Amino acid sequence: MSLLKRIERSQQPGGKESGGVPLPVRPKPTDLQRRRAPSVQNRDAFKDLKERIQDKLIAELDPAMDVSRTDEVRQTIQDLFDQLLTQENIILSRTEREKLFEAIVAEILGFGPLEPLLADENISEIMVNGPEKVFVERKGKIVKTNIVFESNEHVMKVIDRIVSPLGRRIDESSPYVDARLPDGSRVNAIIPPLALNGPTLTIRKFEKDPLTIDDLIRFGSMTPEVAEFLKACVIARLNIVVSGGTGSGKTTLLNVLSSFIPNDERIITVENAAELQLRQEHVVTLESRPPNIEGKGEVTIRDLVINTLRMRPDRIVVGECRAGEALDMLQAMNTGHDGSMTTAHANSPRDTLSRLETMCLMAGMELPVRAIREQIAAAVDLIIQTARLRDGSRKIINVTEVQGMEGDVIVMSDIFVFEQQGYENGKIIGRLKPTGIRPKFYDRIEAAGITLPPNIFGARTSY
Repeated sequence: MSLLKRIERSQQPGGKESGGVPLPVRPKPTDLQRRRAPSVQNRDAFKDLKERIQDKLIAELDPAMDVSRTDEVRQTIQDLFDQLLTQENIILSRTEREKLFEAIVAEILGFGPLEPLLADENISEIMVNGPEKVFVERKGKIVKTNIVFESNEHVMKVIDRIVSPLGRRIDESSPYVDARLPDGSRVNAIIPPLALNGPTLTIRKFEKDPLTIDDLIRFGSMTPEVAEFLKACVIARLNIVVSGGTGSGKTTLLNVLSSFIPNDERIITVENAAELQLRQEHVVTLESRPPNIEGKGEVTIRDLVINTLRMRPDRIVVGECRAGEALDMLQAMNTGHDGSMTTAHANSPRDTLSRLETMCLMAGMELPVRAIREQIAAAVDLIIQTARLRDGSRKIINVTEVQGMEGDVIVMSDIFVFEQQGYENGKIIGRLKPTGIRPKFYDRIEAAGITLPPNIFGARTSY
């Protein structure tokens, strides 16, 4: 008889363990208790057994063991696990034995109950809303899983395992933190008293192999013509802002655009949590730092952007502009650092310009609005708008040129626009189409020695 079945049997009124000792008769449960009892008992029994075996395993393991050699450590844990079950005469079915072993290995070497979700390549986002509610995003749709944590403390232990190696902390005095997993996946955690549901963890997973431009074309995020045009813009050192809402694919697109930067250029990336996965050889990655427990030692994105200018960059790539660093980014674009790129949260290309204005004002300098708009018009050449559509797909919906100023208004012109043609079988049908207008910066693309097909901008051409 398996352990869990023995435990269930021992829970029955008047039941006996294998030693024959009578158990006290329990009060008759209510209907609600009767419906919930078996699952709760099984889970509690499994939890107690896992904790007991896990504690003994940790005590037996060599503290000097190199945990990075995962296969060797896993085999060592397997041997000790089998010995402990034999010594304690614990009988488990094959399924229960494998489940218990994998749970213990996940706790010792990985991130506990999150391990199977992290290993599932179809999952793009993991959302832990307290210990008993874990949601995931698959193909743009959010669904609830049957994964549960043992308690708030169990969730806290997993969060601490994520943030501690990065030199970051999370506690009541600093109840939220941005971090990353070893594979670069983005992590945000927030805990009580700010999170009323319990410790809340959000993980934006990244592909083990970064997506390429061919992948985005295959997914329908862009057309081959747009891909060829964007590649030419990057090589020609145009300044690009990728804008969009949360989860619309801004960072993924920025990563793809960055892959077009020639290998002989020095690239410096600046991020809150390092997410970009550039494959070039000459890349310097900078990451901001929160204040320490005394409230000192903070290094902001803006500090890093300013420092970047002294590091002889050919290209500056800022993961995301959220505040005053936007002004310094524009200054860099206007002072010889052409070909720089960043992302911003906005709902349309026109909103992106408004956001940039607002962020420049957040720098604390009392600049007239016209001066800020002139900086934006002179610095930014191209805005690429991304969106997550209602079917869960992520697409580029606008490729827009910033042409300059007319009076107090920044003039923009759409080069490509997404045109929805229908909705079939839960999928949006549409295509990113040219507007027929050739961008004014096209002479810079030609000066870089790049020739694009004459019909790439559509049948009608405006000069």
